[in-house]
Amino acid sequence: MKKLYGNAIVGQSGGPTAAINATLAGVIRGALASDAIKTLYGMRNGVEGLLKENIVNLSEIFADEGKIDILEHTPAAALGSCRKKLPAVGADGAEQTYAALLAIFKKYDIRYFFYIGGNDSMDTVAKLSEYTKGHDYEMCIMGVPKTIDNDLVLTDHTPGFGSAAKYIAVTMQEIIRDCAVYTTKAVTIVEIMGRDAGWLTAASAIGRVVNGIAPDYVYLPERDFDMDAFFEDVNAALERHPNVVIAVSEGVRFADGRYVCEGVDVGTTDVFGHKQLSGTGKALELAVRAKLGCKVRSVELNISQRCAAHIASAQDIAESVAVGKAAVAAASEGVTREMMTIVRENKCGEYAFSVGHADVSEIANKIKHVYPEFINERGNDVTDECCRYLLPLIKGEAMPTYTDGIPNFFVI
Repeated sequence: MKKLYGNAIVGQSGGPTAAINATLAGVIRGALASDAIKTLYGMRNGVEGLLKENIVNLSEIFADEGKIDILEHTPAAALGSCRKKLPAVGADGAEQTYAALLAIFKKYDIRYFFYIGGNDSMDTVAKLSEYTKGHDYEMCIMGVPKTIDNDLVLTDHTPGFGSAAKYIAVTMQEIIRDCAVYTTKAVTIVEIMGRDAGWLTAASAIGRVVNGIAPDYVYLPERDFDMDAFFEDVNAALERHPNVVIAVSEGVRFADGRYVCEGVDVGTTDVFGHKQLSGTGKALELAVRAKLGCKVRSVELNISQRCAAHIASAQDIAESVAVGKAAVAAASEGVTREMMTIVRENKCGEYAFSVGHADVSEIANKIKHVYPEFINERGNDVTDECCRYLLPLIKGEAMPTYTDGIPNFFVI
């Protein structure tokens, strides 16, 4: 596509991270420096807000360079987010939605559309690209990756993952040391995000290649979960030392496809006689207590692993900014219907990266699982090769500035 001149709009979608605003900062820096973009707008709460014309002028808001610096280290999604899934192009009622979006693009002379997000967000980019391709309105539509799950295909890893992985790796080091102070036999089960891909849970073991300290076992959704084998593993670990620490993905399943949190029946009910349901960690806690009778507790990291800006990875923040800037540069040269990608490179044996792009239709609604060679034969741990692969992504600290002990975050 030829180089276009006009305005641009950027939005954020899906779950928040410690780095999605760094990517937004990269888009802002790129747009402000571009001769093809007159004004950069921001959509509040993604396409959901865009459909309501909930739009802000980012060129005005970020005329002060210092504000962009603060934004880079601000967690969550400064523009707000959404989980709206656009209908398939051509589906009943879809024309009304897409026609409304196209009308807004024309009203604001939007020639560049940047959408920062994960798998569902790339689905939005693919569908919007498909629709606009068949209409007489030229614009560049780009996907800019973000997800702590690290499950997007055709990119080595995703912005946001490195910071979440760092938080998990460091937190696991602290939990292991906390548990090691007593001699009473005990099991601690740490539940980590990851419904379909176990990259975050794999990060819990990174410390093994740094100081030799890691969870006793790591269970990922890429392998079927066997309860009998699990009890054998726990018993074997208790024979070796009194304090057992286990990392488990929230999405581990039995061979029949049921989630572990659905298939563990420990016979517990509430005061009304209703069967108690719980998360994966809690389900395994109850199962271990019923089967082995030892002290056991579960820890659910939950949303704390998403936006831990106080322990963000410097590598992750730098890559996130670079991806945002590269998206603007690529679009300004006529690239469209693509998602930006991170390419892993090795220079003189050291980790390095470059930014590329790939057809978004080849990425949307696909899942990148933890590679088979990164999981041990028994399926209860990750390999040292996996840990070394993940290690460069968590290096360096990119802390926000503080005022009287409280971090300085930017609010749009």
